[in-house]
Amino acid sequence: MVLGAGVVWYFDPTTASFFPFCPLLRFTGFACPGCGLTRGLHALLHGDVLTALDFNALIPLFLLVFGYLFASLLSIAVRGRGLMVEKWNLWILWGLLAAMIAFGVLRNLPFYPFTILYP
Repeated sequence: MVLGAGVVWYFDPTTASFFPFCPLLRFTGFACPGCGLTRGLHALLHGDVLTALDFNALIPLFLLVFGYLFASLLSIAVRGRGLMVEKWNLWILWGLLAAMIAFGVLRNLPFYPFTILYP
């Protein structure tokens, strides 16, 4: 993950052609909930928080999820077991899924307040 972040920091995703494209955006014109994450992470790694949020408003949520996964994998490597898993984690996963679906629908609406969310 650190190596991937280094690559995203060094190469600008708006000009580098080797970053993957979103098939949903390319073939339908609709932006998925993850569209703009690479460009947003590049902006965030360069200290431009507002531009990162402009590319994808859910970037803080994605960073929390990926940060938890990274910490859990690191814990498995060091201690042999991951971070604590509670029964309420299922509710968190359903909430994340609902937030991503709602964001994906809202960012594709073609009128004013929601056009801001489009990458």
